[in-house]
Amino acid sequence: MMKNTKQIFSWAMYDWANSAFSTVIMAGFFPIFFRDYWSAGRESESITLSLGLANSLSSLVIVILAPILGAIADRGGAKKRFLLLFAMLGITMTAGLFWVAKGHWILAMWLYMASTIGFIGGNIFYDAFIVNIASEVKYDIVSAIGFSLGYLGGGLLFAFCIFMTIHPGWFGLAGEAQAVRVSFLLVAVWWAIFSLPLLLFVKDPPVPKRLSTVQMVKEGLEQFVDTFHYIRRMKVVFLFLLAYWLYIDGVDTIIRMAVDYGKALGFGTNELILALLITQFVGFPSAIVFGKIGEKLGAKTGIYIGIIVYTLVTLWAYGMSDVREFYALAITIGLVQGGIQSLSRSLYARIIPADKAAEFFGFYNMLGKFAAVLGPIMMGWVAVLTGNPRTSILSLLLLFIGGGILLSKVNVKEGRRAAQAMADRQ
Repeated sequence: MMKNTKQIFSWAMYDWANSAFSTVIMAGFFPIFFRDYWSAGRESESITLSLGLANSLSSLVIVILAPILGAIADRGGAKKRFLLLFAMLGITMTAGLFWVAKGHWILAMWLYMASTIGFIGGNIFYDAFIVNIASEVKYDIVSAIGFSLGYLGGGLLFAFCIFMTIHPGWFGLAGEAQAVRVSFLLVAVWWAIFSLPLLLFVKDPPVPKRLSTVQMVKEGLEQFVDTFHYIRRMKVVFLFLLAYWLYIDGVDTIIRMAVDYGKALGFGTNELILALLITQFVGFPSAIVFGKIGEKLGAKTGIYIGIIVYTLVTLWAYGMSDVREFYALAITIGLVQGGIQSLSRSLYARIIPADKAAEFFGFYNMLGKFAAVLGPIMMGWVAVLTGNPRTSILSLLLLFIGGGILLSKVNVKEGRRAAQAMADRQ
């Protein structure tokens, strides 16, 4: 039995809460609704480019803010405060999508970018809490519990929203479009309600002294500069962040652009939605399995497995021609998606000093989301330049292969020793 069970469960419930956004909106309804409703009449390639820009620009904001905010939160013991701030931004902007009228793709794009900033920004501080609620030997399984609950929670709400769009009359709705818009409201409510356990029962770690806002910002900025220099000297952390930057680019790009890619190939909306739902429910038990793989074989080995599978998926996606292949790809991705994400988080937690977790996870999220600046827009531009969406998917091979090569140079034991030595000097 794990210690701090109540805190661990409360922490993991935030993944249940905000995964509704990543599943129902980011991967599911938004790309489809953006293409078919808000962007009706525009050229297909332009829609793909607009969606890529929306994802990339929102990630760019986090690239700039993440490590600085992480440093400020560490100095002031304010991880939960910042998490709440970003969660509220994501929740309110997500609800705002309900009121965007047909054809207003620019407004939809801006609201989506703001809600995505809230989603990604909150995860900086959510991720950082793992070092406060679990012992190092339990990082892999605790991280996996969070991702698995996220897949289950997001999947359950997604299933309900799909049912509502298929039978809108049963819910007193005028049609499919209104049902999708109501789904945006449901995501906001779900996200808000299931964030409460973390806010109520997970505590910020104590800090030596309480700081004013001005002091917190000043000392946080100083710590950011110091940690930037530390990371440059901490070879293992630096190499891992570069590897993560590359391979998670491919993962995030597939999450965000898979539905648009399927639409561009001519697959039907219902088939694509079903494939996403399959991914969610396959991902729920698979994330736990990967947690066990991390405990038995090491997190690095589990990440390698994920990279290899994603490389094969990319090659398969290039040549697929039947929607049944899309289903098979959805199952395959579901087997490894949560695993590569959860084990990356737990491996990184091992090689950083625990007292600087929010700041180091700020760099982690910064590089992960800077990758997401490049990936979607790269696919969008390749699609525009070649007029062939199949060609754009092949660009992801560079990311998975490059990430795997850099990961091979990461010495986890050396990284743990360096992190401990840095903590001892504080």
